Amino acid sequence: MTPRELVIRTLNQQPTDRVPRDRWDAPGLRTARQDDLAEIELRFPRDIELVGAGASSGRRARAKSGRAGQYTDAWGCTWRLRQHAAADELIHSPLADPAKIDGYQPPSDPVDRSRVTRANRLCDASTRFVLACTRVRPFDRLLWLRGRQAALAALAEGTKQVRDLLRMLRDVYCRELELWAASEVDGVLICDDWANEDGLLVDTKVWRGLLRPLYRDFCKILHKRDKFVFFHSTGKISQVFGHLVQLGMDAIHSPLLAPDVEPLAKRYRGKVTFWVEIDPQHPGPRSTPAEVREAVLQLRRALDYGSGGVIALGRFGADVPLGNLAALFEQWLVPLPMHAVQGN
Repeated sequence: MTPRELVIRTLNQQPTDRVPRDRWDAPGLRTARQDDLAEIELRFPRDIELVGAGASSGRRARAKSGRAGQYTDAWGCTWRLRQHAAADELIHSPLADPAKIDGYQPPSDPVDRSRVTRANRLCDASTRFVLACTRVRPFDRLLWLRGRQAALAALAEGTKQVRDLLRMLRDVYCRELELWAASEVDGVLICDDWANEDGLLVDTKVWRGLLRPLYRDFCKILHKRDKFVFFHSTGKISQVFGHLVQLGMDAIHSPLLAPDVEPLAKRYRGKVTFWVEIDPQHPGPRSTPAEVREAVLQLRRALDYGSGGVIALGRFGADVPLGNLAALFEQWLVPLPMHAVQGN
């Protein structure tokens, strides 16, 4: 069975001989820890190949915005580069002044088409499951365009302006997804961070009324062309997890520990693939391989029945011990004793 076949069987909730592996490497890791990266890839090769959307392009995009370390993206948002940080810093929102909203024009070309061409070539050459990472993130983009506080306030009020902006974002992102849907990739990744560690950043009713319809349309476009839909959020999304399943998300990733995942697993196992992540430094920076193995075992007790529906994700950060990451992936391969699997 090829990695692509393994992932597809998993997404279709079919029996597999092991859980597929995914790995996210920190920027610069290939240079800073070349030998460690080569060893992990040799021992635990990834089953998923991620294709990036590429840098912003368009008439507003500028590599520099007049000061070193800054750039402007295709939407007119200006950012400060933060070396060794997880994300750049937003320093200018083009629609902070609401008077500028009515005359605003979004980027005309939503994606670098050469990226799609390269992804098609990769699909022909690789046996891995090829997943396209898109720029589709309407909630985040709304916050970047208007500024965080102004955008959240407008969403809470449900103003006409915010509805018009969301409609504009939907149209742009649907065009991008149409391009990926017509490509040869196996799946498409949508990311949006409308939650933090405590839960949703907006009221659930607001999410259902203003944001849910956007993702429904995105899923329809992709499923019409038989593409699998992956979704990632950095926050706690258990409040709307069921909605994402109903919309047709095929694989969902959000930071989850055993206490959070167990009730979701009981309700949605067999209906969606849990794209689960264990921090190789859990429960802390000095965690041991044994502690990592125990964390994986807790997740497997809830999710891993050998019948698909789970993908193992590990992050290889710059300071992650090689032994911890190896223990993480090894534990996903260890046969579970019958008494460890609930329901048997």
